[in-house]
Amino acid sequence: MIRVLLVDDHEMVRLGMAAYLEAQPDIEVVGEASNGKEGIQLALEHKPDVILMDLVMEGMDGVEATKRICSSMSDARIIVLTSFIDDDKVYPVIEAGALSYLLKTSKAHEIASAIRAAAKGESVLEAKVTGKVLSRMRTPSQSFPHDFLTARELEILRLIAEGKTNGEIAEALFIAVKTVKTHTTNIFSKLEVEDRTQAAIYAHRNKLVD
Repeated sequence: MIRVLLVDDHEMVRLGMAAYLEAQPDIEVVGEASNGKEGIQLALEHKPDVILMDLVMEGMDGVEATKRICSSMSDARIIVLTSFIDDDKVYPVIEAGALSYLLKTSKAHEIASAIRAAAKGESVLEAKVTGKVLSRMRTPSQSFPHDFLTARELEILRLIAEGKTNGEIAEALFIAVKTVKTHTTNIFSKLEVEDRTQAAIYAHRNKLVD
């Protein structure tokens, strides 16, 4: 069963999404929060497999909540579900650690599919968001692929570059080997490399290790 936390300041959105997801045989909604601060509290309390995160909320927004949750829960899998696709929304929350980015115009079954993908550590991006990210990655003067790595992913990349195994990395960071594998898969995808050797070469070429 995939345990999901909903974070959205619109009650009707939460009620509708919860009703649909609860009808799925493999998904359980374990909590609902109306703002980022509540979302952090419930995330730490329930340790959900996947978090659906709105961006624009009163008090603490989704970007800050995502950043804090990912900082406290290294294996957090956050799907942004929002009405906004502006650059000042997309890039900060992806850099904060969000795994996926969907618009609220997405069909319900697409959101459910994204939840199942996230539970396996797979990223799903709205087509327009994918275009933005790729465009930014292809402009060397603006950014580099490793700019999109989360703090934890960058930490693991450095350890990979030092020749550490998944087991050694897990022991050094006090996380599960499965979590290391998930982060490693995301690192390879973001850097567009195929294996640990290429990732290590990338890290050294870009002076990401001492």
